[in-house]
Amino acid sequence: MDSELQRPVSFRLNRRADRNTQRPFGKDDAGGLISSGRLGQDNPMKIVWKQGFVRLVLVGGILWMFLILIVLLFHVWSCQSSFSFFSAICNKEGKVFIALDVFGFVPKAQHRCSIPVADDPDKIVIPEGRTPDVIVKDLTYIEGEDLVNNGSQSFPLFGGNQSWLQREESFKLKPSMKVHCGFLQNGGADMNPVDVEYVKKCRFVVASGIFDGYDVPHQPSNISLRSRKLFCFLMVVDEVSLKFIKKNVTIRKDNDKGMWVGIWRLIPLKHPPYDEPRRNGKVPKILTHRLFPQAQYSIWIDGKMELIVDPLLILERYLWRGKHTYAIAQHKYHRSVYEDADANKRRKRYARPLIDLQMKIYYYEGMEPWSLKKNTISDVPEGAIIIREHTALNNLFNCLWFNEVNLFTPRDQLSFGYVVYRLKGLFKFFMFPNCEYNSLFVLHPHTREHSSKVEWVKSLSEFKGSGSSMKESKGGFGLWTPYSKNLNSVALPPVVRTSKAG
Repeated sequence: MDSELQRPVSFRLNRRADRNTQRPFGKDDAGGLISSGRLGQDNPMKIVWKQGFVRLVLVGGILWMFLILIVLLFHVWSCQSSFSFFSAICNKEGKVFIALDVFGFVPKAQHRCSIPVADDPDKIVIPEGRTPDVIVKDLTYIEGEDLVNNGSQSFPLFGGNQSWLQREESFKLKPSMKVHCGFLQNGGADMNPVDVEYVKKCRFVVASGIFDGYDVPHQPSNISLRSRKLFCFLMVVDEVSLKFIKKNVTIRKDNDKGMWVGIWRLIPLKHPPYDEPRRNGKVPKILTHRLFPQAQYSIWIDGKMELIVDPLLILERYLWRGKHTYAIAQHKYHRSVYEDADANKRRKRYARPLIDLQMKIYYYEGMEPWSLKKNTISDVPEGAIIIREHTALNNLFNCLWFNEVNLFTPRDQLSFGYVVYRLKGLFKFFMFPNCEYNSLFVLHPHTREHSSKVEWVKSLSEFKGSGSSMKESKGGFGLWTPYSKNLNSVALPPVVRTSKAG
């Protein structure tokens, strides 16, 4: 025993290791016997097979995930590709692409990108006939109402004094509908008889507008001879802008006393329907189908823009190719109307309390912030270009959209998504990428910045009193007609600014 203890520690450890290696084969590490059945099953081939199967599953799973990643990356790449074949198979309206974009896996789009338009306007095949009206087949408009009294005088309204009940009923789609849609009798926005006759022949229209002398007409470029013959280029102006244009550019008169600036036919509107030029500008922009009732297709561009793509190629790209009837660009920064409303308030684009009132009503009526659960790419458009076929449902949408502009604020981007929401997915439209929107035109600066006293209002108390200089006498009636529900407890959803520029 003593001799055993006197041996080196390393020697004793080696002895113990030798004993472990000499342990009978039939015992496990705990000293128990291993069953003969398990001994028979765990033969070398079985062990190899089990290990191989596990490896196969792991490798297969890795390869499957790698394949999914490749497909997703290819999807993202195809949407950024300049090759027309790959860009044509891209589906930016799909929820997969939207989710990748939201989580930051899609590279930020360039300010401008190539548009997959056809090569030759002369080869474009124009669809025969009109897209059938299925949901709304008969649409008529309210054209006369009682005069409105503002306390000192009675006067007609261009947009009408729509009640909250009438507004609610207008969102319930039926085969036959009659709604407010501007142009009430003696409400203003009157065209000259010579222009009324001219636009009757216009089936294809490129429309624009200049109000309060902000701009001069910018001549489109790259317009084919076929499009020059096919389209009417109509520039709607108020009397202030007409005087400004006459001082700064050359106006040509034809034999019928129609006025022209290059390719643009000037369409003066007498008797402005609203006090505010910005709200007046929404008349030709949104109610194009009412100003030009014979038109089947129209392309609206803001007055500060110079169109650089042939309009026939635009119709083929954004309507006919995908069998759409309404197309509008996605906003560059915002998807949620509440985020866009926050940006409008920060930039003093309109009275903050009036924007808040509009947003509280929308939120009370169920308008949720945009999320991946929605069926639209975004709730906020870039409304400077609108491409549409004048179907009954599209015309109704424009009427309802305009009614929101008449009722609340002239910031039309705030109400577009709300009307889409109220129509419960029945109104279909194509929202195309913002980079394509920026590739359709050259943007020119205004000759001067627009300013309105209403933009600086900080509280609703500044509107109170019949003598308030802040009141708009012909628009914004959501302020004057009390909402039927109590909004005191409505808290607007928190806004996360997704872009510093926005």
